[in-house]
Amino acid sequence: MNENSNEVNEEVSAEDTPQENEVSPGFEVGETVKGTVYKIEDKFVKAHIDDSDFEGIVPISQLTSKRIERPEEIVSEDDSIEGVVIKVENEDDRKNVILSIRKLEESNAYDSLQSAKDNDETITGTVMEVVKAGLVIDVGVRGFIPASLLSDAYIEDLEQFDGQELEVKVEDIEPEKNRVILNRKRIVEAEKAVERKKQLETLDVGSIVEGEVVRITTFGAFINLGEVDGLAHISELSYSRVEKVEDAVNIGDKVNVKILDVDPEQERISLSLKQAQESPFDGFVKEHSEGDVLEGTVRRLVDFGAFVEVTPGVEGLVHVSEIGHEHVAVPSDVLKEGQTVEVKILSLNEDSEKISLSIKETTEPAPRSSNNEPKVYRDDSDDDGPTLGDVFGDRFKDLDI
Repeated sequence: MNENSNEVNEEVSAEDTPQENEVSPGFEVGETVKGTVYKIEDKFVKAHIDDSDFEGIVPISQLTSKRIERPEEIVSEDDSIEGVVIKVENEDDRKNVILSIRKLEESNAYDSLQSAKDNDETITGTVMEVVKAGLVIDVGVRGFIPASLLSDAYIEDLEQFDGQELEVKVEDIEPEKNRVILNRKRIVEAEKAVERKKQLETLDVGSIVEGEVVRITTFGAFINLGEVDGLAHISELSYSRVEKVEDAVNIGDKVNVKILDVDPEQERISLSLKQAQESPFDGFVKEHSEGDVLEGTVRRLVDFGAFVEVTPGVEGLVHVSEIGHEHVAVPSDVLKEGQTVEVKILSLNEDSEKISLSIKETTEPAPRSSNNEPKVYRDDSDDDGPTLGDVFGDRFKDLDI
């Protein structure tokens, strides 16, 4: 009997104790598992977990970080999936694990984003939503581009980017706060820097190109030539004297400019509006010659003379010695700025574009007054009386007087 009892016990023991290869695996929260989708419901997806008798359940909220209405937008039956365990239900009547594909994707995405930030890599994302302060963009997780980091210039209409794929840089990342700040401005700036360099290499000193006035300062105007801006100094805006830049150009004006100098290293370009036009001096020389008398306006008075504008943009110098027949110590003693005068052309120098003028050559010298004639003293007396020489003789000859 004891032998039979032992045999029964051995049989029961063999039935109740699972063999080593029959032991169901255990799962822990945070563990990554794989499975195959076999059923799709409205609010969840079911999958067979590989190498186990557990069933995996993925709620629709854990399928993806994207906004979806139905699970079929993301998965299909027989799809292989991979997710992280967020709950284990290991009971007699059921063996389930609740999975999150979204958390696993986010974890991988954060690792990828951190690597992109560390290596300053460019990544691509799709704009999911446009908000007042910027753009929400899908880069594996929800990222954000502030409006200030969208471009190098202010963009008023952000809606134009809705649904677009954009190249961005990772500006800042905090996985624990689900915070990813992206930057598109740096990419725009880098692209423009390349374009600026290309254009700088194609600009030829002396050539005339079209540009647009984009900024005005007290010392000149900045003119955009495409990818680069150049400066036209106030002295190069017009052949006429310019007191204020606004008197010559306005923002938005389309103008032709001559390239005076290009510095690729400093990205500086010197421009001239006036030299892109025909010089008024050339036109003046064609119509006038030495000896001509014409009317002009005194524009500037200096110690050595007066600059007189004889036609718009053309000035000549009246030397102080050519102002009047009488001696003139200071030009301002006889002339005023804005005064209209008659001048005679003394010389024209086409190489230096200089004109010598004379005011006195257009007038006759004033007649001399009789009161100014030198007086001659004569002795008409018939008196034969003694002279001083007769009285004193040679007494004063050795005096130094």
